[in-house]
Amino acid sequence: MNRNFRRFGKQALGLFCCAVAPLLLMSLPAMGQASGKERCSVTATNYLGWKAEELANSWVKLEIVPELGGRLMQVTFGGHDYLFVNQKLKGQVIPPATAGHHWNNYGGDKIWPMPEGNQDEQHWAGAGGEPLDNAPFSLEVLSRGEQCAVRLTGPVDAQIGQQYIRDISITADSPVISFHAVMKNVSGYPQSWSEQSVSQYNAASPTDATQFNPDFWGMVAANPASSYPGGYYVRDGEADNPGYSVHDGLFRLHWDNIRGEVWTDTQAGWAAVVDGATGYTMIERIRHDPTANYPDKTTILFYTTGRTGATPVTTPVPDSPPIYYMEAEINSPVIDLYPGESYAMDTEWYPTRMGSDFKATTWSGVVGQPLAAAGTANGLTLSGEFGVFYPGKLVAHFYSLGGEALGTATLDTVTPSAPVKLQETIQAPAETGRVSLHVVDQQGLDHGPLGESFVNPPPASDGGSQW
Repeated sequence: MNRNFRRFGKQALGLFCCAVAPLLLMSLPAMGQASGKERCSVTATNYLGWKAEELANSWVKLEIVPELGGRLMQVTFGGHDYLFVNQKLKGQVIPPATAGHHWNNYGGDKIWPMPEGNQDEQHWAGAGGEPLDNAPFSLEVLSRGEQCAVRLTGPVDAQIGQQYIRDISITADSPVISFHAVMKNVSGYPQSWSEQSVSQYNAASPTDATQFNPDFWGMVAANPASSYPGGYYVRDGEADNPGYSVHDGLFRLHWDNIRGEVWTDTQAGWAAVVDGATGYTMIERIRHDPTANYPDKTTILFYTTGRTGATPVTTPVPDSPPIYYMEAEINSPVIDLYPGESYAMDTEWYPTRMGSDFKATTWSGVVGQPLAAAGTANGLTLSGEFGVFYPGKLVAHFYSLGGEALGTATLDTVTPSAPVKLQETIQAPAETGRVSLHVVDQQGLDHGPLGESFVNPPPASDGGSQW
């Protein structure tokens, strides 16, 4: 049993609930109202015919449908809808009792157990009519104002002896979305499970929903010491799918309308979903534990809809719109839980806008064209293409070749909803040999570098300027 994981026994949970939880609930409204002005909101609404709760700020809207397994049904950023919604089931609620073993794929984002399979009771046989996927969750509003949060509490799933409790939150000042997903062993015996965040992204063309988007991608950092030959494992579908590749340090899935499921053992703790047609990108993050046991060594996987093998793509009939989506699935470690114990998986989503030329992600944004610093007769010219996660300013940090900090310069104002195309000549200390580009938000908090670059050509060895 790994002591690094946060787990609570029955006694600890009871003490927590009695002593700490009331204080937390009392403090949450105070946190949300600290500024005296509500800048994010939690509102009961109707979303496409479903009873929903909407979390919103000036950047992003989240549509949560509790009665559909606690789904986050849609994320809208800059007017762009990220998630797939099944139009055939729009507004419908099919109770588990009448679903049988049929999976009603509503779309959106949810939490599933892992590992999957039907060989024993420590494998999940699938989502067909299961309470954790299909039954109603209760919703509680935890806070409003500067931070908006809701808690979704699911039913007990007797088949696997688990219960899910999921907190979803945003702040007022950025589009970043936070998730805290708890799985609790409500059985009377020890069990081992992993949590999986399953997010269905819409892969239809933004101009014609009957066609697929030809510039749609899923990416993770490739594991140079991967357990899988070639860096990935095709669990389902065509092993020679031309949409799968590894190069420039990335595993890339290029949407090509071929059905398949591909597993990776990436160690970086993030997945990128990139829509090159619209420029919108989503980064999903989780903290990776290199010592943990992941389901079949898989940390992040993708699933795509589409044709199977040589089966031709047929024209859909009017009452059956085509289904184009890609699942990004992030696994927690497999956790040993004794009766009454819980484990929490924390993830964050970072919506932004850049383009299909994705190279990397940092804690402050995404990188298309990496930072370059060129010494010229007029000063230091900085260039690069990025997307940022926070509104604020770019700040350049100057260093000598020996690592001495030489000062900073504030550059452009940036916003997550607009790609950043940096091309600016600035004055810098003559001995500057290296530059780091940071994102500092509107409150003055530094969220870290978008990249670093040595100056080309480097400064003269005597400290005088060559440029």
